[in-house]
Amino acid sequence: MKKLQLDMGGKNLMVVLDDADLKLAVECAVNSAFFSTGQRCTAASRLIVTDGIHDQFVAAMQERMRGLVVDDALKASTHVGPVVDQTQLEQDLKYIGIGQAEGAKLVAGGELLKREAPGFYLAPVLLTEVNNEMRVAREEIFGPVASVIRAKDYDEALELANDTPFGLSSGICTSSLKYASHFERNAEAGRVMVNLPTAGVDYHVPFGGRKGSSYGPREQGRHALPR
Repeated sequence: MKKLQLDMGGKNLMVVLDDADLKLAVECAVNSAFFSTGQRCTAASRLIVTDGIHDQFVAAMQERMRGLVVDDALKASTHVGPVVDQTQLEQDLKYIGIGQAEGAKLVAGGELLKREAPGFYLAPVLLTEVNNEMRVAREEIFGPVASVIRAKDYDEALELANDTPFGLSSGICTSSLKYASHFERNAEAGRVMVNLPTAGVDYHVPFGGRKGSSYGPREQGRHALPR
């Protein structure tokens, strides 16, 4: 049998606890969910936020998202480029509609935008009042669509984080070494980031997910070739 590696998707997350640095948490969430137009296997589309910081976090996300520049990805000033093609744009719009039909509230984004360079431009989307049973919280969208899920405390946040058939990438924003260490040990994901985005880093070390997110060895590059 030949060795093989399979990357099989994810429903990545970032937990934001009450004691998190709000500005840092927002930057991590924006980077994780929207940079590269959310079209990264490690992008976080579930933002699990505890009660004490939830409303502040949502307000700060809305403010930060108003400052995101959506334009030609080759421009230095651009934060979010176009969706890759018409099919993916239709999928993104479909899930926005699905989320709203399930009871989610669209609090930012979702507009189709026109720019000088041709492309499929979509204003990044933030959905609130999402629960972990909704399709937008279960299925991979692969676009700039993030759902905020409220948790009463760290224990519930961890439970929600692990309540998924996938396990590729996860993150936590907290100032507590206790919670950061516990999350590192107990998050059911191949990568765990602390006060950093879930996506956009490549350390050229073994990489892969857990559960339904990947199959096979974790080595990359030449080291992954059978000898």
